[in-house]
Amino acid sequence: MQWPADAQFLWQRALGWLQRGLASLRVRGLAGSWRHLRQRRRPAYAPIPLWQPPEAAFAPFALASSDTPRASLVIPVHGGFAHTLRCLRALAAHPPATPFEVIVVDDASPDDTLDKLRRIGGLRVHARAANGGFIAACNDGARLARGEFLVLLNNDTVPQPGWLDALLGTFAAYPDAGLVGARLVYPDGRLQEAGGVVFADGSAWNYGRGEDPQDCRFTYLREADYVSGAAIALPTALLRQLGGLDARYAPAYYEDTDLAFAVRAAGRRVLYQPASTVVHVEGATAGTDPASGAKAAQARNRGVFAAKWAHALTAQPAPGQVPTPALLHARQPQVLVIDANTPRPDHDSGSLRMVELMRLLREEGAHVVFWPANRQADGDYTRALQQLGVECWHAPWAPPLPVWLRRHGARFASVLASRHYVAAECLPLLRRHAPQARLLFDTVDLHFLREERQARLAGDAAGLRAAERTRRQELALAAAYDCTLVVSPAERALLEAAVPGARIEVLSNLHRVAPPGPGFGQRRDLLFVGGFRHPPNVDAVCWFVREVWPLLHAADPALRFHCIGAEAPPAVQALADVPGVQVHGHVPDLAPWLARCRIAVAPLRVGAGVKGKITQALMHGLPVVATPLAAEGMALRDGEHVLLAQDAPAFAQAVLRLLHDAALWERLAAHGRALAHRQYSVEAARAPLRRLLLGS
Repeated sequence: MQWPADAQFLWQRALGWLQRGLASLRVRGLAGSWRHLRQRRRPAYAPIPLWQPPEAAFAPFALASSDTPRASLVIPVHGGFAHTLRCLRALAAHPPATPFEVIVVDDASPDDTLDKLRRIGGLRVHARAANGGFIAACNDGARLARGEFLVLLNNDTVPQPGWLDALLGTFAAYPDAGLVGARLVYPDGRLQEAGGVVFADGSAWNYGRGEDPQDCRFTYLREADYVSGAAIALPTALLRQLGGLDARYAPAYYEDTDLAFAVRAAGRRVLYQPASTVVHVEGATAGTDPASGAKAAQARNRGVFAAKWAHALTAQPAPGQVPTPALLHARQPQVLVIDANTPRPDHDSGSLRMVELMRLLREEGAHVVFWPANRQADGDYTRALQQLGVECWHAPWAPPLPVWLRRHGARFASVLASRHYVAAECLPLLRRHAPQARLLFDTVDLHFLREERQARLAGDAAGLRAAERTRRQELALAAAYDCTLVVSPAERALLEAAVPGARIEVLSNLHRVAPPGPGFGQRRDLLFVGGFRHPPNVDAVCWFVREVWPLLHAADPALRFHCIGAEAPPAVQALADVPGVQVHGHVPDLAPWLARCRIAVAPLRVGAGVKGKITQALMHGLPVVATPLAAEGMALRDGEHVLLAQDAPAFAQAVLRLLHDAALWERLAAHGRALAHRQYSVEAARAPLRRLLLGS
């Protein structure tokens, strides 16, 4: 008896759950299994139901396709209209934002598939006279494609919302990408493939098969040996340059693996994109038995592939190994970065520096693994790191750090532990479980210096005692770690004097080069930027509005002071009641403000380290008025790069001078930007970072 396709899927789904449940009982015991099943997370996507009405209920519909597509979706079909219908209905229900066309290649279907396809609007239907197989059908569709990008999509897939935009966005983020594959999942939510691994004998492995798609091993963008042709994208011109899918693998199997190797041979990268999710009913059209039917070509084509790519395969791992992150990235230096929590680069300067540091390591060829000490994911901020190719670990998939380091510590060439309270907890674990790694303590800024200054300003005896405890810990860590990173020469000199023999290096703020923005006449008003979880920023803004702003407002009532920063406490929020003061809170994109304001102010009275509010403004060509403490350790000369002022009257006078002196403004903008490029750009940090973390 041949069951209807939908009934087969439901049975397979139920059987899979039963088998996994029994396996879990054997491994975990009854209580552990129940706890596991109860805590199991649902898939991150909302699967489109696989069940569809009986074919007799089929009614025509239309897709929102474009006559000027950016992407051409090629879907080969040979019968099995129920599968194709699901796929097309998914595209119609959740059309991509990218202009697209759909080319369905009917490979001489033996049923009424072709007739029904012609009743669906928005399709380009190409009917082959004779059945030629998957490769021939794909190549026919590719020749008809009008889009810049070609997307090969199996008809037994259900693309999830946003899948195509994520695939194509990868090419914008990585211009050297040549082939990008989606994350494939089974209808029951298990992972089918997170990119593929090819071994030295030509055999292949679907990485992550049967696992949880949200496991940290499978949620970051990475290079893959191949990506399964069920859902892949590549530039149309590149496929044509390569001559299409190689017909020697006809009718099918290994053509996608061959394509990946050909793309790499052409100098382009093959990437797995976890943000693109596609449900795939594996084997629905070709079966799953490698000994019979179309699937039998898989074994034959492995030999064809191994002969063609014999030289390239010598660099692949030996067969029989179970792929792990360590194995996948074995040819790269692997760097572990540990911080208190996931950085939020639009909230504070330290986070921006940390993200740019990891991005720079990735650009230099390292594989970066990020561990937040709180073991918490942070939504879009974690996803942004994963899209940079950073392997981010967090609960519930990350065990406590001692357990995790026992499993992973041996793979790291370097470890960067950020902030003294994190670095202190990590040090003994790192020495035990990663003895081969170079250990670096990243101070971010010298916390004890900031705490001491804050306590002195407030006359806080208990604060002074706490600062002394921090000082002892930071100095001990500088002595114990292989290298300590500070952000300014002034802090390096302080530590070198306090900890003789310790290796202290400067790795300052990191900024991407930005355009200089509009000139003097196109700007107005004052700008302050700073996260208000940082007490020195609260003190700075309150002092400025209380002591400096009345002098400025009296001299120029039309002037406005824009205060931007996340998590403003009541004391800062109350400043919005002062005439001319506007408290904006968190602003995700500072670029418009850096381009519209005439002066940035840094009225800090306490703090330590290099101030991101200054380096970011200078990089954008926005002149700064600052206190001497705010400019500490930055080689900024008064009147050449910035204006410096200590007390309120002098600060107000400097602001008013710069507000109305166009020549001075242009000079400070040009000189400040040039200094920022020399000292605080990503390019300036590239060589030191290679030397410190990659040993090159």
